[in-house]
Amino acid sequence: MQAAITSMRKNTNGFSLIEVMVVLFMIGLSVAVVVLNYSGNDLDKELQKKARRFQIVFDMASDYAVLNQVQLGLRIEPEKNQYFFMFLNDEDKWRPIQGEDLFAVQEFEQEYSLELELDDLPWVQEDSLFDAGIFDEELSVSDESTEIGKEEEQEPEPPQVFIFSSGDFTPFSLIFKFEPQFGDAFPVYFRVNGEEYTPLIVEGPLDSL
Repeated sequence: MQAAITSMRKNTNGFSLIEVMVVLFMIGLSVAVVVLNYSGNDLDKELQKKARRFQIVFDMASDYAVLNQVQLGLRIEPEKNQYFFMFLNDEDKWRPIQGEDLFAVQEFEQEYSLELELDDLPWVQEDSLFDAGIFDEELSVSDESTEIGKEEEQEPEPPQVFIFSSGDFTPFSLIFKFEPQFGDAFPVYFRVNGEEYTPLIVEGPLDSL
């Protein structure tokens, strides 16, 4: 028994500094490969999943507006990295949709970002909510619609994209971005385009905008 223990000690104490460094190097290389694969593949797939989900949910919101004859809207908040759907209530006020998980706030991880484009896209003047006097040209709630005595209450910002009960909506383009600041992963973009009627069109993955 003593001979076996002595032999085992000799074997376990036989690693040189170079051998230990080689093992550590191989471990580090394996970790780097996993990280790069995750950044370059899984994060791209996750971004595509988010873009596809938005496409489907927006199409469903448009159908919901038509079937229930209500006015809905889409609010994009890039500074908060989120978007959500709103509805126009009986008092002509925009409110976030509550109690519907499908239309709940979608907030993205810091690896991703959103960009909404409305400029240089056609604008349909028919059925515009501006004609109803609800909004001014800056997309803010008009002064006339503010109730006296409630000036101190901060109204939620109105949507940038209107979804009308007629089935049409504000033309827009929403860009889903993955722009890594570190590592060797490349930027990836998905663009979701809507031109008056559903279904929305998803473009990507794109290497640049």
